[in-house]
Amino acid sequence: MRIFSGIQPTGDPHIGNYSGGFRQYARTQEQGEAFFCIVDLHAITVDYDPSELRENTLDIAAMLFATGLDPERSTVFVQSHVAAHAEAAWLLGAMTPYGQLGRMTQFKEKGALQTLVSSALFTYPVLMAGDILLYQTDIVPIGDDQRQHLELCRDIATRFNARFGETFTVPEGVYPEAGARIMDLQEPTKKMSKSFGTEQGKVLMLDDPDAIRRKIKRAVADSGRDVRHDPESKPGISNLIELMTVATDDTIEQVEARFDGHGYGTFKEAVGESLVELLAPIQARYRKLRSDPAELARLLALGAEKARESSAPTLSAMYERMGFATL
Repeated sequence: MRIFSGIQPTGDPHIGNYSGGFRQYARTQEQGEAFFCIVDLHAITVDYDPSELRENTLDIAAMLFATGLDPERSTVFVQSHVAAHAEAAWLLGAMTPYGQLGRMTQFKEKGALQTLVSSALFTYPVLMAGDILLYQTDIVPIGDDQRQHLELCRDIATRFNARFGETFTVPEGVYPEAGARIMDLQEPTKKMSKSFGTEQGKVLMLDDPDAIRRKIKRAVADSGRDVRHDPESKPGISNLIELMTVATDDTIEQVEARFDGHGYGTFKEAVGESLVELLAPIQARYRKLRSDPAELARLLALGAEKARESSAPTLSAMYERMGFATL
């Protein structure tokens, strides 16, 4: 079993990234040979600051290890350190219809917010497909917002295999049963985002306890007082219930039963305290790791070496089967 997933080094990671990403990564690494990539090439598809990109890359590396990735068990590396990713993206671009890329929801959403809409923003789902397919990935632990991109990846793999012979494993997505799509605390019909939305709308992984409590206390709720999961009519309280399941590993039904008749105030207080308890040990591990950039660089270099070795056979097969003259 091979596992692959990636996360961009942009913005400050929040609890939604933990739920749909970090937590899943740590759990799925137990299932087989795991590859987790800091996708810095994806981060340049929109306007960015070069110095922040460097620092954010190390920030995300420290967070990956702090939330449970074991460098002895998982291959953790930076995308730009493995040239095969950019090469695979170019080759797979020849197998990807223009119209299919134009239908990508995230391209439309992100493009609408950019002064300059780069061609990289349009084609980055092909790069994501290359990231996954290079490692003959069986499962991809991702958040619900990435379903469309994974389906494109599966289409590309199937199309390539049909034209050039069996080359890629067609991957399956693994999505968290609860907390797959954590919403903005102030706009609970919109996804919590690292890059967009208000500061009060997201619980950051490194927020101090008082900030966490304050944000949850001020979170938008709904009419009524019953703690009931109903995203259509009660998006605010449903989002807080999802957060509670992330913090405690309780099911939605268990959360509803525990707070039946307690009202929103009591429930919000409990959500805040549960998130503080969840994040405190992660923050302590993160600060220790981030204070030693040389050790982080060493771990990432080891990961890149293993990733190059693992991806090389697939890239070589792609060139050969597509008809390139090889040395």
